[in-house]
Amino acid sequence: MIGRLNHVAIAVPDLAAATAQYAGTLGASVRPPQDEPDHGVTVVFIDLPNTKIELLYPLGENSPIQGFLDKNPSGGIHHICYEVDDILAARDRLQAAGARVLGSGEPKIGAHGKPVLFLHPKDFNGCLIELEQA
Repeated sequence: MIGRLNHVAIAVPDLAAATAQYAGTLGASVRPPQDEPDHGVTVVFIDLPNTKIELLYPLGENSPIQGFLDKNPSGGIHHICYEVDDILAARDRLQAAGARVLGSGEPKIGAHGKPVLFLHPKDFNGCLIELEQA
């Protein structure tokens, strides 16, 4: 059901410093910051030959990333994102298997302009999983 790894998301306490580190120290191709108000984050995508890294920074007072950073002040891996061919079919299959979909269960539009869903980390070995329709 899951396809290619789309990205690994890392919550960061200082977006400018993290962006500079990836661009300068690691020599990566870094896109400009992009605000995602529906998700409460500012994102920066780093393009790699085989996937992407997504830097996450809180946007607004109710950002879920702020809660993560409060518990992990240095930042850290927040979630991994897999592509699926049909997000609704994937949701239905996962729910039938007992997996919990976060939020309303209806896909939202993610940072790539495609439908996304998040799966409860307690159902996946402590890892928050994002599914994105390919």
